Amino acid sequence: QVQLVESGGGSVHPGGSLRLSCTASDGTASDGIFGRVDMGWYRQAQGQERQLIVGFTRLDAVNYVRSVRGRFFASKDHAKKTVYLQVENLIPEDTAIYFCEVAPDDWGQGIQVAISS
Repeated sequence: QVQLVESGGGSVHPGGSLRLSCTASDGTASDGIFGRVDMGWYRQAQGQERQLIVGFTRLDAVNYVRSVRGRFFASKDHAKKTVYLQVENLIPEDTAIYFCEVAPDDWGQGIQVAISS
């Protein structure tokens, strides 16, 4: 089992940007983790179900849902065991708790992103 920690959330105005990070715990279990398994970024808005917004395969193929395409950008730093999600041109509808997950079913604790004027 791999432990994941998200960071980089916060509160911004519409049009603002953040960089979310998902870092895997130290240890041999997480060595090369993001090159070995698929991962995803999800978000859950209040009163709604958790939704996959970015799928990032172990071979670096990335798929974005339409609502974030062109505004969200995922990248990896294998040496740091970290996957980033650069979120730009934020809108109020992006307000949610954001989670990262690695296959088969390891999740971070989630981090709040809030957009308000």
